Amino acid sequence: MIQKLFSYIVPIKIFKKKSQRSKIIEVTWANGELVLDSENTNYSYGSLQRILRYGLRNIGYDAILKMDHILLLGVAGGSVIKTLVDEIQYKGKITGVEIDPDIIKIANEYFNLDQIKQLEVIIDDAFEFVLKTKNKYNLIIIDIFEDIKMPNFLFESFFSERICSLLQSHGFVLFNTMILDEAHNVRNRKYISEINPKLFTSKMLPRVEVHNELIIIEKVV
Repeated sequence: MIQKLFSYIVPIKIFKKKSQRSKIIEVTWANGELVLDSENTNYSYGSLQRILRYGLRNIGYDAILKMDHILLLGVAGGSVIKTLVDEIQYKGKITGVEIDPDIIKIANEYFNLDQIKQLEVIIDDAFEFVLKTKNKYNLIIIDIFEDIKMPNFLFESFFSERICSLLQSHGFVLFNTMILDEAHNVRNRKYISEINPKLFTSKMLPRVEVHNELIIIEKVV
């Protein structure tokens, strides 16, 4: 494809839409791959896929292959799902929760997300879903952004405690955060300090792709 070849020289935008939730959504050929971007940041594939792949590798591909059910809060184009299914060869169930139906339509059309049989996509607010779900999960991936902003509820102790309560024994949380200033550093350190050390271990993987910091929590019982 000529656009793919030219994208190694300059990014080529092939789709742009205003979304109710995410303002501007763009699909672009960049360095030979399709990426999904908001106005100011990468939403799926490209750098975001590298960030979450790094987090999954830190958890361990062997551990992931033994898991039964993974929950993804914030689907966007589904790049982490492609990493799980295509690269890691994960065979278990994946539930993806996405608030923006426009993004899922784009993900289906440009990234073939609807062809992944083990994936169930639920259009819902992540906070509401987490309160309602009766399931327990081996891995919960949190990747929720509104352009470059992260909703405040993600860092509230009520939400983090609820997330941790949904983990199976020896389950993991992989939380992708964005650090743009010192207040965000303080926010992340406070978040880590509130995790119960008797039940969970936690660590940060700082400065992944410049502005991202990954938080990994493991349930130890």
